Order: sequence, then C-alpha cells, then structure tokens
Amino acid sequence: MSVKRFALIWAPWRMEYIKNVDEPGCVFCKKLRMKDGPENLVLYRGQKSFIMLNLYPYTNGHIMVAPLKHIKDLEKIDAATLAEMMKLSQKMITVLKKLMHPEGFNVGINIGKVAGAGILGHVHIHIVPRWNGDHNFMPVLSATKIMPQTLTEVYTLLKRELTK
Repeated sequence: MSVKRFALIWAPWRMEYIKNVDEPGCVFCKKLRMKDGPENLVLYRGQKSFIMLNLYPYTNGHIMVAPLKHIKDLEKIDAATLAEMMKLSQKMITVLKKLMHPEGFNVGINIGKVAGAGILGHVHIHIVPRWNGDHNFMPVLSATKIMPQTLTEVYTLLKRELTK
C-alpha cells in the first residue's frame, strides 16, 4: 500500500474570509465607512469613485475601482461616474507600471455570480497586473497561489505614490 503525500501550506489569514464569507451587507460600502488605511485597503477616494486593493488578490497589486454609490448594474452608472472610474483605472495602470513593472494587465468587470463576481451588488473594475512567469505549478496542481508581498507592503507602496 502506498502512502499519499501532500503539501501543507499554512494560510491563517484565510480564516477571516471563511468566517465572514456569508456576512450580510456590501463589503465595499463597509470599507468606505472606515478610515482609509491598510485596514480597509482604500487607496484613494475621488468625487464619484474610489480605488482599493483586493483583499484576496490574483497577483500583487490587484486593485479594484468602484463607484462610491452602491450600484449593482453597470448600465445604471451615470456618465460622470463612469468617466472617473476609467480615469482612475488609467491612473492606476500608470502607477502599477511605474512601481511594479508588470508586463501586462487583465482589466475587467465580472457582473453576476455565474460570470465570476465575488462581490455581488456593487459593480467594480478589476485591474490585475501580470508578469511572465507569474503562474507556476502551484495553481495547476494544488489550486494555490503564492504572493511574494504582503497587502500592507503593496498598500504602502501604492498609497505613497498616489499621495505625491
């Protein structure tokens, strides 16, 4: 009889997500009621939209841009808010290029659970910096990603640039 071997990766920070995954209310609206800082991951507030780090990023520097108002449907966002969201997205791509030197980006909006939206009810744009080789055997073999920087480090780096 052969013994199956497996890798054990400790990720205690995931427990917070597991305990609160079904918590009622909009995570964005909750974060917007908090003071900005590494605790709420809000990097910037505009007049109509804001930028925040993704708490469960695909890669380092994965950010989201969303309207300040709780709006579920993209087609219901007014033109001024859409324009600011795109302006902030453009700004963040410039900042990420300068500070993190990605070789590309995934930029997108997931609308609805079947489309991959993890936060339903508050539309948002994902900006995911990508590097050649940022994928490896871990996601393929064990559905695990390895993040080389903490969220606090990324937050501090990006916030410093945005407040210049």
